[in-house]
Amino acid sequence: MKKIEEILYLGAQKAIQTLYGVESDEKLIQLQKTRKDFEGDLTLVVFPLLRVSKKSPEQTAEELGFWMTQNVVEVCGFNVVKGFLNLEVFNAYWTQFLATVLDTSNFGFAIPNSAKPIMVEYSSPNTNKPLHLGHLRNNFLGYSVSEILKANGHKVTKVQIVNDRGIHICKSMVAWEKYGKGETPASTGIKGDKLVGNYYVKFDQIYKEQIAELITKGIEEEEAKKQAPIMIEAQEMLVKWENNDPEIRSLWEMMNGWVYDGFESTYNTMGVDFDKLYYESDTFLLGKDEVLKALDQGKLFKKENGSIWIDLTSQGLDNKLLLRGDGTSVYITQDIGTAIIRHKEYNCEEYIYVVGNEQDYHFQVLAKVLQEFGFEWASGIQHLSYGMVDLPTGKMKSREGTVVDADDLMLEMKNTAQEISEELGKLEGLAIEEKDALFHKIGMGALKYYILKVDPKKRMLFNPKESVDFAGNTGPFIQYTYARIQSILRKAAISDCDFDTSSKLNTNEKDLVKLIHDYPETVQLAGVTHSPAVIANYTYDLVKLYNSFYQNVSIFNEEDAALQMMRIQLSAVVGDIIKRSMKLLGIEVPEQM
Repeated sequence: MKKIEEILYLGAQKAIQTLYGVESDEKLIQLQKTRKDFEGDLTLVVFPLLRVSKKSPEQTAEELGFWMTQNVVEVCGFNVVKGFLNLEVFNAYWTQFLATVLDTSNFGFAIPNSAKPIMVEYSSPNTNKPLHLGHLRNNFLGYSVSEILKANGHKVTKVQIVNDRGIHICKSMVAWEKYGKGETPASTGIKGDKLVGNYYVKFDQIYKEQIAELITKGIEEEEAKKQAPIMIEAQEMLVKWENNDPEIRSLWEMMNGWVYDGFESTYNTMGVDFDKLYYESDTFLLGKDEVLKALDQGKLFKKENGSIWIDLTSQGLDNKLLLRGDGTSVYITQDIGTAIIRHKEYNCEEYIYVVGNEQDYHFQVLAKVLQEFGFEWASGIQHLSYGMVDLPTGKMKSREGTVVDADDLMLEMKNTAQEISEELGKLEGLAIEEKDALFHKIGMGALKYYILKVDPKKRMLFNPKESVDFAGNTGPFIQYTYARIQSILRKAAISDCDFDTSSKLNTNEKDLVKLIHDYPETVQLAGVTHSPAVIANYTYDLVKLYNSFYQNVSIFNEEDAALQMMRIQLSAVVGDIIKRSMKLLGIEVPEQM
């Protein structure tokens, strides 16, 4: 079924040609949704057409409106407001459209794997600390963007790079070796990633103490940072690790193993997954090889201390360090190796990196370095840059242990959902296990929706209590509306009675169908902009309209069987779109609340 915008566009083209004897330029025909304070469905902006009509805006609009009501079967009326022609579409178009949606599986979604292959990297944690609130935004965003791209027909590969080596990892290892007294997750009952994170914090505490002590001895602060014994130990450990020292490697494998177990548990609670995991310890060597190869080719330069750099000043960037003087890798070294390995394995056309906006410059440099090395596909690298997440208490700092732990926050959300749900008292007949699953769905729905409804580029303030509100633009409000629709469908006696496509829709019904009509465009826009917020806010608008419909239109007291069936089926379509949209956000919707 042709979209009404296409029908009216073609109608306007014919009207202009018939009335004014000219072929209209594409840019001349501007259609937009009619403003709510005017009657009509779509509005033709007349001002660009005055140069061909040679008449006033009002007269031009009147002539076009009259012609289209006579010659475009979908148009039943019009009104003119200054230079705007508001066109009204017959109800039959909207009811026929609704019938089409009912017969269409996965309405609004493209055919799977019909578009170019894309890789999305998200999460990418360090193995020296547990996941925190910032990781939650990263994971929810990466997972949701992947699902939205799939809905747009792309073959999507979801990956993460585990940053399992480097100086930050050695800091936790040194601190555990010196102060851990052999404790393990099993002996302490502490989740592995949290235990290792405690020693990252411990390292920072000792480091600061040693710096302060050196300063009291008359050493300048910057020099004290370099001379602090615990930092020297960490640097020496990194060199030993890169030289495959067996004892250091054994310690590294043990502590990373603790962290991986912890991460797996957290990801399961989050409801995110990956198609492939990469490890920095496997990819940094290829990165080093590529750097040395480029040095031999004269594309890089070496400083007196042995460090290797690339000059990107001609491209508006700075000189960039690619290898330290002691031969150890830097962050970008492994990114070079990882990017090359991934392209060999998957040959995607786009590589989307979901990383905070503090790394904007890094990804500009990464793409340029790879292109300088001769990898043309690097032009497909995109950085999905997102803003940081703040709390009412201020900014989080991993080294100081002032982060909001992801596990703790998710548990808090579940507990809050339980308290509110029990206060509402609508859980009769549910077993304890069913209630527990429901509280998890509501808590995670609240958390994910609150984060994803904000445009990714914006910095955001996360308010846990506000996110679990059962009214307003929240996940639980949407989940509750879905559950209400399922209750209606369970009560309804679905029959073979088709609603009359020529019946008159009331304002509430028509507004709902018109918004449903916009769903495919919404999914496409979310895919192009890589913004789950587009889906989240569309779903909220749909839910608001449905609740208005529910409050103002009778379903089960309607005597006309065909009209009652139309309202039930309209409810079913809205419920289906809510469920599939929330799934794009990684959110489950309960059948009962």
